[in-house]
Amino acid sequence: MNHYDVIIIGGGPAGLTAGVYSSRAELKTLILEGTVQVGGQLTLTTTVENWPGASDGVNGPQLVVDMRKQAKKFGCVIKSESVTEVNFSSKPFVVTSDNSSYSSDAVIVATGASARMLGIDSESKLIGRGVSTCATCDGFFFKGKEIFVVGGGDSAMEEANFLTKFASKVTVIHRSDKLRASKIMQSRAKNNPKISFVYNSVVVEVLGVDDGKVIGVKVKDVNTNEIKELIGDGLFLAIGHVPNTDFIKSSGLEFDDNGYVVAKDHVLTNIEGVFVAGDVQDYYYRQAITASAMGCMSAIRTEKYLESLKK
Repeated sequence: MNHYDVIIIGGGPAGLTAGVYSSRAELKTLILEGTVQVGGQLTLTTTVENWPGASDGVNGPQLVVDMRKQAKKFGCVIKSESVTEVNFSSKPFVVTSDNSSYSSDAVIVATGASARMLGIDSESKLIGRGVSTCATCDGFFFKGKEIFVVGGGDSAMEEANFLTKFASKVTVIHRSDKLRASKIMQSRAKNNPKISFVYNSVVVEVLGVDDGKVIGVKVKDVNTNEIKELIGDGLFLAIGHVPNTDFIKSSGLEFDDNGYVVAKDHVLTNIEGVFVAGDVQDYYYRQAITASAMGCMSAIRTEKYLESLKK
């Protein structure tokens, strides 16, 4: 079995930043980046304009490519394998992928979270071309335009209000006649003159596939099955995120009620030697820069932990 000082599970900004720091510290480092949506949610973003130093913006997938190149430059081994099982009950830890098994003295879990999608074909074809899962990331691109937000919870109301800073009109589409959001969040949205609501409706198609950009949506009334077209330039999905933790549910790690890994002191888990970074534990910020910051912190804490084992 191949042994490493540290195994990093996940190849998004958190995992790759951790890989840069740990390999520069001359730790034998392995990143298992997975085989699905490699690079995390950055790969769904065309232009990242809030990455420090990139004054003209940077292409999301290209940023992932550059991070991988940087990590490998310092000796980090990166394998496109998906982790299927972990054993944190004894040391060294054992991490099993769909291809092999590896052991390590420390593990960094950086598997991220996946945005809940509508599950329609046109949505996936227009992701990054008007379909977005992050208002903070992409709202700036919709100055003066009319857009839609799908959802009825606090996150949807928060995103709708935020998007009015840029958009001329925001239409919230919700499958029920009652919002799930807290009363204060509902009040803020309903009192915002730029926000309107379409209730009892679901998006069944995103229009604009042939145009290469969103030009509107088709919505179906859940009560009458009536379908109508609404014209707009963007669709923001605010129906929640799911942390990518299925493979570690029985690992002994502590999770909160929504399935996120519980972190103490930023990156420490309840298992000594297992650290966490990025959106798999951060349900609030969900930014590439904060994920990278936690990747840095987790690698530094890992280095200190491994040094302590030698004493």
